[in-house]
Amino acid sequence: MRIDPAQYGGTCRCGKEHRMATALCVIEPGALRHLETYMSEAGVSGKRCAVYDTNTYEIPGLVRPAAEQEVVLDAAGLHADEVSTAELLRRLEEDVEVLIAVGGGTVHDIVRFCARERGVPFVSVPTAASCDGFCSNVAAMTWYGYKKTMACAAPALVAADLDIIAAAPWFLTLTGVGDMLGKFVALADWRMAHAVTGEEVCPVIYGVMRGALEQVWTNCAALRQGSREAYEAVTYGLLMSGLAMQMLGTSRPASGGEHHISHFIETEPSVLGARSDALHGEKVGVGTVLASAEYHRLAETEDISDRVVPFEAIPEETLLEVFGPRLFEAVRDENRQDCLAGVTPETLRRAWPEMRAIIGDIPPAEEIFRMLELLGARRTLPDIGVPEDRLAVLLRWSPIIRNRLTLMRMRRMLRI
Repeated sequence: MRIDPAQYGGTCRCGKEHRMATALCVIEPGALRHLETYMSEAGVSGKRCAVYDTNTYEIPGLVRPAAEQEVVLDAAGLHADEVSTAELLRRLEEDVEVLIAVGGGTVHDIVRFCARERGVPFVSVPTAASCDGFCSNVAAMTWYGYKKTMACAAPALVAADLDIIAAAPWFLTLTGVGDMLGKFVALADWRMAHAVTGEEVCPVIYGVMRGALEQVWTNCAALRQGSREAYEAVTYGLLMSGLAMQMLGTSRPASGGEHHISHFIETEPSVLGARSDALHGEKVGVGTVLASAEYHRLAETEDISDRVVPFEAIPEETLLEVFGPRLFEAVRDENRQDCLAGVTPETLRRAWPEMRAIIGDIPPAEEIFRMLELLGARRTLPDIGVPEDRLAVLLRWSPIIRNRLTLMRMRRMLRI
């Protein structure tokens, strides 16, 4: 299967210009054996550095891309953060003209950040269907302890070898599925923000993302049987999700209240009192169950006429108490211009019928839970190392991690 991203670029019917940096995506068995051909087609040339972690470097059967330099990062404790990016930038030879990311989401985020810093193209070689960021030009990175969405380079080429991806550890595939199921909530949050504030929703980007989500949702069960066609469909969905983010230039179509739950847990704020070693997609999957349950609970209230209160800014002393000294400044700065401030009780009341209809497009929490159960994925807070009694904390404070209008953030104005 080949994807031509150029068909999604140019002037859109939404009136905007969508610029696509990725020239070609290939999803095929044995794709790495033909990498030179694909690189030529994508117009990628020059001295190369291939970047791995210690796990992906030793993958059985992996055809390592030809490269003048190789950098192998220690997989133990590896994170997409200021430490690992600094290490890679330090180790890169000065005359490297192309970076090749070989691995999962963490290696890709490190490489895409460094590619932007060095002003060189990079090539994506995913070794598992583990995340939706392979084609993206943004990355959620932990920067000095705080989860931030960073502008990065999008790949010039993606070569997804199905032989390698289908043989990857099952738990890595589950993280990709969890990451994608979160789009049910993210897309609903995007549409609800439009209903309340008029935030622009490009119908083409929305359609690309919804189609990517459907590809994954309808093929989940077949993945469990090891269907090669299902792996191809899920990998396609993950890549298309990244292309949708590339089209918009932000993670808005892919990240909403469910991702903020994951990011909140990952930053380990004082009020949480817990630490999770679960992978990002696993936490997103659990966050999707929680968000779906809460959104559907809210939607049970048909009339919110006397249930809406005016916006109130969160006092800085409260932010300090909730997030602690380590995270306080980053959280304060992120929320200095609170996106909820522009929402009035009247606009929220007026939009509520439409918002309830939008919530109806999110599968019930029980349905998402059953799918994760069928796959053998983590699906509850205790599964990811967070006590069940932290649920109220998560629902209340996770939206503050990112200044993006979601229903979870709008809960501050609802008394339901």
